[in-house]
Amino acid sequence: MKALILVGGFGTRLRPLTLTLPKPLVPFSNQAIVMHQIEALVAAGVTEVILAVNYQPDRMSAFLKGAADKLGIKISYSRETSPLGTAGPLALARDLLSTDGDPFFVLNSDVSCRFPFNDLLKFHRAHGKEGTIMVTKVEEPSKYGVVVADKSGCIQRFVEKPKKFVGNKINAGIYIFNPSILERIELRPTSIEKEIFPVMAEAKQLYAMELEGFWMDVGQPKDFLSGTGLYLNSLLEDGDTSLASGDHIVSPVLVHESATIGKGCIIGPNVVVGPDCVIEDGVRLRDCTLMSGVVVHDNAFVQRSIIGWDSTIGRWARIENVSVLGEDVHVDEEVYVNGGRILPHKTISSSVPEPAIIM
Repeated sequence: MKALILVGGFGTRLRPLTLTLPKPLVPFSNQAIVMHQIEALVAAGVTEVILAVNYQPDRMSAFLKGAADKLGIKISYSRETSPLGTAGPLALARDLLSTDGDPFFVLNSDVSCRFPFNDLLKFHRAHGKEGTIMVTKVEEPSKYGVVVADKSGCIQRFVEKPKKFVGNKINAGIYIFNPSILERIELRPTSIEKEIFPVMAEAKQLYAMELEGFWMDVGQPKDFLSGTGLYLNSLLEDGDTSLASGDHIVSPVLVHESATIGKGCIIGPNVVVGPDCVIEDGVRLRDCTLMSGVVVHDNAFVQRSIIGWDSTIGRWARIENVSVLGEDVHVDEEVYVNGGRILPHKTISSSVPEPAIIM
């Protein structure tokens, strides 16, 4: 089987992290976002993954070559010279997707969940129609496009930001299609949600399967942090032994084996500490991610923030409110950063009391 992952965007919502790496390669819980998806696809029997990409394709290829060898799969690239929307990439990859006649998976690269691809394949084959989309329940459906389906899962219609309650299930960005869908899509910028799915639903060729468990689009910082918490809590529920433990840990916490943590720290909940990080004495971390090589000096406080590669946080500094530090950012002692988005290679010597972008 094959799968197509839509990774083409510039990742502007996740800047400044994506000024260093393409978004699919940004570590999510100490592993590149796209690798979570690729490993789940391989576990479901996928032997070739096609990446629809138009930003830094050579960087993507170099990073993933080793992964392809390790997993024993083929990773191919379908390169867009201009943005093609969410359906156009399928047309561009037509020759790669249609060679064996089998159904193929399609997914957005920002999605984090348990990826139940085997269940999705089984459901798709059982109803026998052209396509299946995964849907997830939300508390406020009026903010989204709602998928309305009958009891069997056959989709009746799509309702964009309904003012009256019509349902609470939305598109989760994970699909499986028969190759015949490619006949519906022209090689031009096309929205699969607005131009292809409604036509398929009208023809009774599109079904919905509900996704169990957590789901999050991690493509922007606040959702990246929320998604990290959901993912770590799913590991906790599963009894995953990779999670950290100890008197200084408030579960769930993921600490890379090469990181060091000093005395008197309190770490967690919902914290990821990356490779080669150094956490000195008396540090408090919660609801945050530290990329590789970060140094947090004595008695600093980091909450609900992302600290980029090789950055340093000074003694008694306080970082919070969805602050995002790019690569090689240095925050001086006793500095307060409140919702700051700080571009790479900066030194912050005075406080940022209100959310701001620091160029």
